[in-house]
Amino acid sequence: MSGQTNQLARTGGGSFRTRAQDENFPVAVRLLPRSHRGDLLALYRYARRVDDTGDEAVGDRLRLLDGLESQLDEVFAGGLPSDPAVAGLRPTIRNHGLSREPFAGLIEANRRDQYVTRYQTFDQLLDYCALSANPVGELVLGVFDVATTRHRYYSDRVCSALQVLEHCQDVVEDHAAGRVYLPADDMALFGVTEDELGGAAATRRLRALIALQVQRAVRMLDEGRELLRTVRGPARVAIAGYLGGGIATAEALAQARYDVVTRTPRPNRTTMIRESARLLTGAMR
Repeated sequence: MSGQTNQLARTGGGSFRTRAQDENFPVAVRLLPRSHRGDLLALYRYARRVDDTGDEAVGDRLRLLDGLESQLDEVFAGGLPSDPAVAGLRPTIRNHGLSREPFAGLIEANRRDQYVTRYQTFDQLLDYCALSANPVGELVLGVFDVATTRHRYYSDRVCSALQVLEHCQDVVEDHAAGRVYLPADDMALFGVTEDELGGAAATRRLRALIALQVQRAVRMLDEGRELLRTVRGPARVAIAGYLGGGIATAEALAQARYDVVTRTPRPNRTTMIRESARLLTGAMR
């Protein structure tokens, strides 16, 4: 459940960069049983390893990502790969019967980042989120043994929303790295140029463009709230944490009047906890 951002793993250039120290990951994890904390941390370390390889590694990143996928195959074949972040997945995969596909999806998202740096439409961006964000939600559901088809649908909505919110927060950072995760069609609609993404101040046009993306994300988060009504126990606590983080992020962007140029709007921990608690209370009524 990314995201997030507000989720297990925070987006950097576009795929999930995990920075647990400044996101709501520890807020949710500290409320969970130790067994679940260990499994989620294993997913966290793997996601971070993949994303750091795709965003920051020196050398041939595609070759390095291929190497990570080979080690992932080794894990699923019962072996013990050399990379500790990949090897650390063994007990989590074994205990919860997790499939290879979502782990591989995160690698594929980082491959795509090496040669796709623009998206024409919002639907195309959501297709990217299906690789870079939604697999995290599927894995989190798997850790709680609630990965039904229905739950995965709502999880995908939440994770994609968290990803979109992170894209909004990181417009300047992404632009500096040569990437734009605002749909080109929307940029044209509002008359926003790429130069504005790295400008000294947010234009009115850019603010309106960001507001549209945030509104879309909020609608997806609202749809994803259905998860809270259909899961119980620790899974509900974790999902409320991710949803609360997303809502708090949208609120921070709105309070900044959608100015993502002069500073990066981030929700504070108090707001995330408040929103998560509100969602939990509502789900238990």
